Order: sequence, then C-alpha cells, then structure tokens
Amino acid sequence: MATTSITVEEKPLVRYLLGRADDALVLGHRLSEWTGRAPMLEEELALANIGLDLIGQARSLYQYAAQCEGMGHDEDDFAYLRDPSQYLNVLLVEQPNGDFAHTIVRQVLYSAFADPYWRAVMQAPDQTLAAIAAKSEKESAYHLRHASEWLIRLGDGTPESHRRAQAALDALWPYAGELFDADTGPLDPSTLRPGWERTLAGLLTRSTLVRPADWVQRGGRAGRHSEHLGHLLAAMQHLPRSFPGATW
Repeated sequence: MATTSITVEEKPLVRYLLGRADDALVLGHRLSEWTGRAPMLEEELALANIGLDLIGQARSLYQYAAQCEGMGHDEDDFAYLRDPSQYLNVLLVEQPNGDFAHTIVRQVLYSAFADPYWRAVMQAPDQTLAAIAAKSEKESAYHLRHASEWLIRLGDGTPESHRRAQAALDALWPYAGELFDADTGPLDPSTLRPGWERTLAGLLTRSTLVRPADWVQRGGRAGRHSEHLGHLLAAMQHLPRSFPGATW
C-alpha cells in the first residue's frame, strides 16, 4: 500500500533549510539522469560526481531541518514523502536537462550563485549551518569551474554549439532571478547579485554569448512549480512510496 505524504512544521529555519536542500536534491537528481547518456564517458562521470555532491549537501540540510523541526522526521521523509507543492526549490533546478548545452547553462547559472552564497554563509553564527556551508562551498567552486569551462567551449565553439548554448541561455535566464529572492536564512541573497552579474558577464564575453533581457519567472520558493517537478518526483519517490519502510 502506498504511503501518504508527511506534514511539515515549517518554522522559519526549517523552511529555509528545506528550500536550500530541495535546490540541491532536485538538481542532483536532474544530473543523475545523464548517467548512460552523456556525450563522453569522462563527462558522464563528472556530472554524476556533481550530482552526488549536491545530494550530499541536501542530506546534510535535511538532517539539520529534521533536528530543528523536532517532529521525528528524517532526511528520507523530507526527500520522498512530500508532495510537489511542499517542495521549496527554485524553478531553475527543476527544468529538464534538454541537450548538453542546456544542462551546462543551468549549472552555470546555479553554481555562479551557490559558490559565493555558501562562502558567505560560512560566517553565519549558526555553527551547524556554517559547517554545512564550508563543505558545500568547496564543492560548488568546482561545479562552477567545470561548468564555466564547458560554457566557453560551447559558446565559442562551432556555429551549432554556439546556437545551442545561446538558445539554452535564452530559455533559462528568466529562472535565475528567483535565486536572489529574500528568504528566512542568515543572508540576504540579493546582496550577491552584483558579484553574480560580474561572473556571468565575464563568462558570456568569453563564450561570445549575448545576455538575454531581464525578467523573472518565480514561484518555486512558495511551492508553485512547473509540471516538470511532478514528473521528476513521481520517478524519484516511486519505490519509497510503494514500499513504505523498505530498506536495502
């Protein structure tokens, strides 16, 4: 018999932790979908490792959220026993992989924010959160470097790779603005926007890509998602919901 969804007591800190954990889990799952399909074996391993890093970040954040909530839930409950409307991830991370250029652009937009974000949160007075941030920043710095190198190759490569990279940038740019919306965490994300803008400006110049016009598609932090998240969760949550309490 399938299990029902949990009810979360969304204290401000819990809600914040779930949002950041959901970002990492959903993007990590998206990257895992490249397993067996990446353009080369080396890149398949790289994307899988980035996905594992993100899922590791999600686990740490979910564990801390469970501790703060105090309702007896654990990391698996948060990952597998919530409905799409209970997820608080930004819309950017749930967008489908598309082609390789699409995946790389999505990763650049996210990692260019995540790297300085976690670096700043390392100074948070909450020692547990600061420790999670210290580990996450080291990983995010690599994620940004890896995706940036690929963006430059694609944008400044062949006419076809340039076309695909520009199309991906045009499609995904509107989702990036939600990363900077205020939340209940220790840092105002909007303070990181100028640095993010400078990072992206340098990368787009080297990639010979054109920055799209600014407009923001938001809703994820409020639990309003695209249809893509429901399909993703249906696949990710199938076994835990079909066989409650099952263990390896």
